[in-house]
Order: sequence, then structure tokens, then C-alpha cells
Amino acid sequence: MVKAVTGFGRSGLYDWFIQRVSAVVLVAYTLFIVGFIFLSKDFGYASWSALFEQRWVRVFSLIALISTIAHAWIGLWSVVTDYLTNRMMGGKATVLRILVEVLLGAVAVFYAVWGIEILWGV
Repeated sequence: MVKAVTGFGRSGLYDWFIQRVSAVVLVAYTLFIVGFIFLSKDFGYASWSALFEQRWVRVFSLIALISTIAHAWIGLWSVVTDYLTNRMMGGKATVLRILVEVLLGAVAVFYAVWGIEILWGV
């Protein structure tokens, strides 16, 4: 049985499910932020800061950040494995695909650490 080592989930169905759940989380977070901006009477630094001082907003933001990273990883992994193939790129496609996946993984880790620092830092 062939197994995808670099895929996010255990199977295509699992990856599909993660993308759909992460999309729902991102829609909910976007509606929340846009609603807060438009429904705030005095929108400014003070109200924005007060919003993000609440633990549940930080947790919701962290869930949205993780959802963004998972959603992007699955989507980009699909594109990379579809288009960086030996048939399309020749013998160097495997090396190029692995390098691109490593780069995308490093960017994902960087954004995760940076986002956590922004949300939970001092």
C-alpha cells in the first residue's frame, strides 16, 4: 500500500475534512472580526486591545491561526504534488518538490511561532 508521508492527514478524506472544518472556523473568525469592527461604537486601539485581552478571543484567534496553517498546508501540498511531477518537470522534480515542501513547512512553523508570540506574548 502506498502511503503519503508528507500529507497532513492520514488519507485524502481526512485531508478533505480538515480543510472543510478549517474553512468553517476561518469564516466564523472573519465574521466575528468584521462584526466587531463594524459594530463597535468607538473602534480604536483601546477597544481592539480590550478585545484581545480576553482569553476566549486569544484562544479563538489561536484556533483560527492553526486552521489557516492546516488549510494552507493541505492546499499547497496538493498543488505541489500535482504540478511538480517527474512527468512535468523531469528527473529533478522529486528533489524540487521536497525542497518546496520543506520551505513551506518552515514558513508554516515560522508563522505559527510568530502568531503565538503575538497572541500570548507580553
